[in-house]
Amino acid sequence: MLTRVESIRGHGTHPVVKGLAWFTDGSRMKEGTGPGVYGQSSGIRLNIALGKYAAVLQAEIYAILACAHDIQMNARPEKYVSICSDSQTALKALQAAKTTSPSVQQCQKALNYISTRHSMGLFWVPRLLGYGTRR
Repeated sequence: MLTRVESIRGHGTHPVVKGLAWFTDGSRMKEGTGPGVYGQSSGIRLNIALGKYAAVLQAEIYAILACAHDIQMNARPEKYVSICSDSQTALKALQAAKTTSPSVQQCQKALNYISTRHSMGLFWVPRLLGYGTRR
């Protein structure tokens, strides 16, 4: 099983996670719910507040979508792209054959687009206390 500690060690990255590696985290904060995104290869960190009424699942989907948009907009040369999330619910929603959620559909389309240019993997990384993307 891939753990966040193994994944963030740099040279000790798990063999399944390769190329451009992103880590996402949706969580509740004082100012509301929001996604945190960390691009290990690029050093990019994003924290976005979605407001106090957003669900953590929405934040997780939005975090993955933020990764996808950055990959699309910056024409990354890496052959492999890995997006790691601690939300099994978000990953299952993205794998669903049918969904009614517009944000999940938008994220699915963005990931499908990326997969035409990169070999891509979505990975579940269990959350370990003290190793979130928010610092």
